Amino acid sequence: MISITVTALVFGVIFLAELPDKTALAGLVLGTRYRASYVFAGVAAAFLLHVVLAVAAGSVLTLLPQQIVHALTGVLFLGGAAMLLLKKDEDEEEIKKPADQSFWKVAGTGFMLILVAEFGDLTQIMTANLAARYDDPVSVGLGAVLGLWAVAGLGIVGGKALMKRVPLRLITQIAALLMLALGVWSLWEAVSG
Repeated sequence: MISITVTALVFGVIFLAELPDKTALAGLVLGTRYRASYVFAGVAAAFLLHVVLAVAAGSVLTLLPQQIVHALTGVLFLGGAAMLLLKKDEDEEEIKKPADQSFWKVAGTGFMLILVAEFGDLTQIMTANLAARYDDPVSVGLGAVLGLWAVAGLGIVGGKALMKRVPLRLITQIAALLMLALGVWSLWEAVSG
């Protein structure tokens, strides 16, 4: 059964953490050059693969004693918050334009770009942490995938408009505060449990 609360929490955390990431900018660049639906198909497939891998890794962590899992996820969330707060702004990366504009070429370009750029990325690590924390792989996976897809869709369709209205630094700070709160909460549970 899917927990709406866990799904919504994971969606929010992943969405906010991914917004200032380079892949949102890459999606924006791809979306301005190619048909948006083709780009989204490739990007969405790559994010789905990343979430499946992260949830599987997080589910393995649930085999450890609960206090160790809480301590580990708490430290990793605090590290993630620090990474967001200390991260320098990233410029748009140059993306090689495929000569062929077919669905498979464009979707393949989006898939490979995200597959490589996101492997071991902060949101993938956060997804694994959340899967370990909540021991609900379906709800965590659904929230993470929807959060990543929402950011990809925003980046592809209207990223520039959003970034003009909401400062990127503010989005990053909100994501960092959420991760800091989750980290402190996890560490408190590890110590008090």
